[in-house]
Amino acid sequence: MLAAADPSQLLPAREQMAFTLGFHIILVPFGVAFTFITMVANWRGLRHDDAEAMLLAQRWSQVAAVLFAVGAVSGTVLSFEMGLLWPGLMDRYGAAYGLPFAVEGIFFFLEAIFVAIYIYGWKRLSPWVHFWSGLPVVLSGVGGTFSVVAANSWMNSPGGITVRDGKVVDVDVWQVFFNDSFWYEALHMLLAAYVVAGFTVAGVYAVGILRGRWDRYHRIGLLMPLTVGAVAIPLQIAMGDVIARYVFNAEPAKFAAIEALPHTRTHAPETLGGVLVDGKMHFGIQIPSGASLLSGFSPSTKVHGLDAVPAPVRPPDNLVNVVHLSFDVMVGTGFALLGLALWFVWLWWRSRAVEPNRWFLRAVAVSGLVAIVSLECGWIVTEVGRQPWTVVGLLLTRDAVQTSGDLWPFFGGAVLIYSGVTVGSVYALRGLRRRWAQGETTSVPYGPDNDPDQGHTGDPGLVDAS
Repeated sequence: MLAAADPSQLLPAREQMAFTLGFHIILVPFGVAFTFITMVANWRGLRHDDAEAMLLAQRWSQVAAVLFAVGAVSGTVLSFEMGLLWPGLMDRYGAAYGLPFAVEGIFFFLEAIFVAIYIYGWKRLSPWVHFWSGLPVVLSGVGGTFSVVAANSWMNSPGGITVRDGKVVDVDVWQVFFNDSFWYEALHMLLAAYVVAGFTVAGVYAVGILRGRWDRYHRIGLLMPLTVGAVAIPLQIAMGDVIARYVFNAEPAKFAAIEALPHTRTHAPETLGGVLVDGKMHFGIQIPSGASLLSGFSPSTKVHGLDAVPAPVRPPDNLVNVVHLSFDVMVGTGFALLGLALWFVWLWWRSRAVEPNRWFLRAVAVSGLVAIVSLECGWIVTEVGRQPWTVVGLLLTRDAVQTSGDLWPFFGGAVLIYSGVTVGSVYALRGLRRRWAQGETTSVPYGPDNDPDQGHTGDPGLVDAS
């Protein structure tokens, strides 16, 4: 419920931002990590004369192009929203906050150029020249993601600016971009991209195998992205532990919300689940001294609770519950994916192959959805956990929001735009699927020719299970 002092446009502004950002963030892993997986398949096809890997690379590149186009539209809407929904932010701190977005624009155009070159280059460039033309796509995606994360992390750890009379008069570009939170958030987001892309792509081929397509094409389509996801998830969990400790030290208010800890204390418990009602925890499972041990490796570590946050900027119970439960879901889904990765390693160690274990394949089939849920929850923790601040310590969200007009129609327009983009992308992907199923792509774009008697049967690729 909105506080009495909150502007009337705060709710629609936050709802629209949550909707559009939640939509766009799903596409980020496919621009950052899916393109990397495509390049791995391309390299394997060239290095080992692997026709199936080469065909996967060609088909995956087409899917990546469709998703890049969708991301361009959703990202453009987001960029306009910054000025439309949050003029207070852009007016006061645009000189600093806008810098990472300017850098992101450069990376975006580089990525768009090389996506076009790589897609057009099939059958037109020599094999290795074509391969190298795809690497800037991967690097530009990483650079663009890091730039956006730099802007977000600056809101959590603002610095590099000199303010006089409420105006920014000097900006240290280096400190704005590489702020105190940058490397923590950037590496966490990068690993999240590889986790999501790896498990999501593997899940599609797991569904194909469950439907009876136990051929080499589908096995490679499963193994390459699953290996990427399995390598990334333990690194992500380790990085998450480091970040949680950083938040404990640098953002105590957010940490108090994550732990849903009402009062500052030593021997602070780790609470699993539960909700905060009138400042008291209900229905949670408490691990004695767990939060203190995880924060400072000692049960006597003092953990600041919500009572340490000044009352005017203390988050209400409903926001605390959103942050706390989202964090629990993020951690739980992360460990579920780690369990799947260990299962994969065990199967591979036992037989040097993934046997058609239907329970394992079922788990892989849903792992992409699990990874996306984990990604969304992570961003909820980051964004909602910062409330009521837009720029921590400098700008409250209620002071950043648009105060004139009616934002609900704009929210409705954003929903219509994103719905149209979703329908269009599904139509395009299904069109690719039909073409592949009809055998229009029956040979690799270059490299080893297929034996007509042992050629592909037009098994659908990435979107086969859609």
